[in-house]
Amino acid sequence: MAEERKGFFKGLFDRIAGVVTEAPAAPDAEKPLSGPIPSESQTSVENPPQPEKWTPIATAWSVQPQAPLEAKLPAAAQVPAENLPSAQAAAPATLQTPVTPWIAPTPLPRPVQAEETAKPSFFERLKSSLSKTHESIVGRMDTLLLGKKRIDTDTLEELEEILITADLGVKTTVDLIRTLEARLKRDELQDGAALKRALKEEILLRLMAHSSPLVVSGTTPFVILVIGVNGVGKTTTIGKLAAKYAGEGKRVLLAAGDTFRAAAAEQLELWSQRVGADIVRHKEGADPSAVVFDACKAAIARNCDVLIIDTAGRMHTKVNLMEEMKKIRRVITREIPDAPHETLLVLDAATGQNALSQAKLFKEAAFVSGVVLTKLDGSAKGGIVVAVSHEHALPIRFIGVGESVEDLREFDPAQFVEALFQ
Repeated sequence: MAEERKGFFKGLFDRIAGVVTEAPAAPDAEKPLSGPIPSESQTSVENPPQPEKWTPIATAWSVQPQAPLEAKLPAAAQVPAENLPSAQAAAPATLQTPVTPWIAPTPLPRPVQAEETAKPSFFERLKSSLSKTHESIVGRMDTLLLGKKRIDTDTLEELEEILITADLGVKTTVDLIRTLEARLKRDELQDGAALKRALKEEILLRLMAHSSPLVVSGTTPFVILVIGVNGVGKTTTIGKLAAKYAGEGKRVLLAAGDTFRAAAAEQLELWSQRVGADIVRHKEGADPSAVVFDACKAAIARNCDVLIIDTAGRMHTKVNLMEEMKKIRRVITREIPDAPHETLLVLDAATGQNALSQAKLFKEAAFVSGVVLTKLDGSAKGGIVVAVSHEHALPIRFIGVGESVEDLREFDPAQFVEALFQ
């Protein structure tokens, strides 16, 4: 009996060991054992049990397989393979899910801002440049007239003080006030609005009396002599004038007659390269008259339309420098009859009453025929434009309201007065 049990358990052990190492898991592994227990003879080495005929007990401990993925997917996830791209069609049907292609959003059109494309007009820039002068004249005038129902002589006296402090000059201011008093006696100044309108008209009349644009024509070369004290912007003004005339198709020649100031000739040469003009220059410290002589010869030989001559900045109180200016004029006249055709005095508007003194002395010594007023932007002394033109009977040829080339413009009295009073 013991031998039978021993043989039984040995056979059972052999079957278990053989199944664990050799038999694959079957789908019916969870079925209960069935059939008769094999006899001892069937468990011998010569007749090993056939694993596929018996369900191993050890498979009861194996991990149960997961339910197919297809069963967990909703019906909408089943997409026919023919409706998908080739790479997706090759995948198993149970793993195919709908793929929505990514489409880049269409960018919204960027609104075009008017200020990005439209550059402010010159009138707008002129108004901005005269804003401080506007406040010193019109702003204070509005304060004076606030609450006044009728204009009287006391009002005109207070207005006289405002105009003098705004650098319209004593002579110009007195002339304006006398004219306004005459209109007051004729009962033309009923209120503050009428007074402002009358002042605007009188200023415009005085500017128009000596206004005339610079016409570069009639002779070749047309010689422009540019003078003024140090720091008023002569060289920059010459560069902008050269750009203006070169833009009109004229052939321009520059003469670097300022041989005293360091790097003056280099600065003018940079302007000549920028605007496409020729230049005649000597080394620093050379005789200005020699530079002018060579420039006149070159202008004639090259058939230039315009010759613009730079000169050294000189104080109007220095007699020897003024005598040198006269020598330059003699050289120009000897080489080109009737030249210079225009003598432009460059004044800094920010200097106020000092600009009046410069205009007086330069006019006497250098025969000034026109004025360029620079640096009107940012200055509260724009009234000097009226004073220079009226007191010295000089036309204002150009005004500068900025650093760029287009900020040097021909002077328009009506435009100037309108920008001042707006």
